Amino acid sequence: MTLTVVIADDEDLVRAGLRIIIDAEPGLAVVGEAADGAAVLSVVRRERPDVVLMDVRMPALDGIQATARLVALDDPPKVLVVTTFENDDHVYDALRAGASGFLLKRARPDDLVKAIKVVAAGESLLFPAAIRALAGGRTPGRVAAPGIDRLTAREGDVLRLMAKGLSNTEIAAELVVGAETVKTHVGNVLAKLGARDRTQAVIAAYESGFVSPR
Repeated sequence: MTLTVVIADDEDLVRAGLRIIIDAEPGLAVVGEAADGAAVLSVVRRERPDVVLMDVRMPALDGIQATARLVALDDPPKVLVVTTFENDDHVYDALRAGASGFLLKRARPDDLVKAIKVVAAGESLLFPAAIRALAGGRTPGRVAAPGIDRLTAREGDVLRLMAKGLSNTEIAAELVVGAETVKTHVGNVLAKLGARDRTQAVIAAYESGFVSPR
C-alpha cells in the first residue's frame, strides 16, 4: 500500500528536494504540490493524500490557518509541519490547530521518511520530547480540557504513557494488557477529549496540567 503525500511550501527548491526524497522511498509517493496555504486546500480535495507536509510561514494563507481548514474536511489528511525552527511558537500553534507532528527542514532524509510513516499510522507520538519542550513554555492549566475529568483511572494512565511517546504495543506491555484493550482506551481518551489524534490529546493533557511537561 502506497502512502500518498502533498507538499505545501512556498520555496520551489524545498518542494523539489522533498519530492526527490519521498519519491525515492518505496511505498511513498508525492501526488501534489502547493506554493501557498490557500492552494493546498484545492490540491488536497483533488488528490485526497494520506499526509500533507506543511510549511508554517507561507503567503496568502499561513500553515496554521491552512492546517485548521484541512483538519475540518471530511476524512482529512494527517498534517506534518516542516519548519526551520523547532522552538517557534508558530509550530506549537500549528499542532494546536490539528497538525499531528513537526519536522525540521534540516532533518535527514531517513528522518523525513520515518516521520511520514509515523504520522500516517497514528499509533505513536512523533518526537514527544520536542512537543514536551514546546509545551513547557506554557502555563499549565491555562487551557481547560473539559473531558479530562471524565477519564477513568486506566484511561489516565494510557494518556500519560501516550505523552511519553509510547506506541500502543509499548503501552500494552507497560500496563500488562492486550493491544486491543489499549486501542480501545486510546479511542476513549480521544473521544472524551474531543481530540483528533494522539498529538491533540497530549497537548490538551499538558495545557490542562494533567501531565507536566517538566
